[in-house]
Amino acid sequence: MGERLVQGSTDPQERQWEQALRPRRLSEYIGQTKVTENLGVFLEAARRRGEALDHVLLYGPPGLGKTTLAHIIGAELGVGVRTTAGPLIEKAGDLAALLTNLEPMDVLFIDEIHRLPPAVEEVLYPAMEDFKLDILVGQGPSARTLTLTLPPFTLVGATTRMGLLTSPLRNRFGITFHMDFYRPQELKRIVERSAGLLALPLEEGAAEEIARRSRGTPRVANRLLRRVRDFAEILSDGRVTEALAQESLERLEVDRFGLDDLDRRILLTILEKFSGGPVGLNTLSASLGEEKDTLEEIYEPYLLQIGFLDRTPRGRMVTPRACQHLGRPYPAAGGGPCLFPDSP
Repeated sequence: MGERLVQGSTDPQERQWEQALRPRRLSEYIGQTKVTENLGVFLEAARRRGEALDHVLLYGPPGLGKTTLAHIIGAELGVGVRTTAGPLIEKAGDLAALLTNLEPMDVLFIDEIHRLPPAVEEVLYPAMEDFKLDILVGQGPSARTLTLTLPPFTLVGATTRMGLLTSPLRNRFGITFHMDFYRPQELKRIVERSAGLLALPLEEGAAEEIARRSRGTPRVANRLLRRVRDFAEILSDGRVTEALAQESLERLEVDRFGLDDLDRRILLTILEKFSGGPVGLNTLSASLGEEKDTLEEIYEPYLLQIGFLDRTPRGRMVTPRACQHLGRPYPAAGGGPCLFPDSP
């Protein structure tokens, strides 16, 4: 389906933009209140004891601030942060190179940690538990194991697929946080903060409009703000008014629930081809020409969150709420009106 304006996953071309808007300290972080409050306690305790923070696992949909929190942990502890991703660590030697170059108390951030190869995971276990690294030296009968002592460090792992993590790896994290979708009020504050950093005049109503259509995801909110800013500079005097924000987002085909054309295509496929469902994931994937993992990981979470999609044992079903939003009758109600009010 290609790149989407409302996708939560990062775009390599946006890294510099995201880093400029990223909060640096825990006090600047907006949203995820339970996570930040508890993390603040754990950080202070580690500082007072002069110890490395326990290993931290962050899980949840993309774009909710997992990478930002990893860098904040390093900043709050006053240590360095090394960043990598599961798919980039192909063999045990790659992991050994990362671990042996860490300074005491440093943070090693591994994104997509569920994609670590099994052989690498095995090497990671003693490193996490005992700060030791076992390296096989030589081959054949003369091969021997060399044990290296590592400096104390904190591993921060991030994943969008908690169910794909092996139990031995998951159990070695002392701190686990679930990152949930943001509320519109929190996204409004994020949009206003970003606009301030960009010196962009922004009406309160415009911030609310962008927040409402951001799918509960800060990365999407900042991306939409960037596009609305373009419209403001070309079509207006540079100020982002509520009316301009509405017009810009309509032109971008992002509706007031944050759905784009691809979301509507998923819902309409279930509704029109499969009478509203249930339809199996494999069948839906074939109908849309999209990988089932992508459907399950990228598209479905938000549709489930806002109550437009149901995941049942027999398959996916469109809800009456989704039908009302699309202006279609709900098949299970015999073509009658939808049952739920159409409210954000």
